[in-house]
Amino acid sequence: MGKVIYIFEKDISTDHIYPGRYMATVLPTETPQFCFADMTELNKNLNDNKYPAGSVLIAGENFGCGSSREQAASTIKGHGLEVIAKNFARIFLQNSINLGLNLITCPDIEANLDDEIEIFEDKVINKTTGNEFKVVPLPPARKAIVEAGGLIPYTRKKLLEEKSK
Repeated sequence: MGKVIYIFEKDISTDHIYPGRYMATVLPTETPQFCFADMTELNKNLNDNKYPAGSVLIAGENFGCGSSREQAASTIKGHGLEVIAKNFARIFLQNSINLGLNLITCPDIEANLDDEIEIFEDKVINKTTGNEFKVVPLPPARKAIVEAGGLIPYTRKKLLEEKSK
């Protein structure tokens, strides 16, 4: 269960998530410091570890639109955040899957700051209001990649399984 720490409107771009001026920084261990860098209070709170892993970001439609930079996914993953959005931009969604960042597509989500959110495979429950919202599940192949920790660990696992046969 996590607490809602920020609510975004629709069309949050990868420039909002990870500004382009930091593109020279690509290591997943270094990208988290620039997460929402232009939202100074949110960025400071993230970097000061004010929010525990599992804290929740709520977003409208088209979260992650814009350029295809994978750092936008790695910066969020580096803070252990959960992102629940009405829907996600296609390339951001695939980059997130490839990096093992679980995104929750929940078209009817309603929440306020500090609400307690519980995430299940098929639904999200706002424990503060008692409301439940259906989740759009990932297809099984994409889910397997996320559960493995990303495309590289998934591929490694599959290769090792084949080798051991």
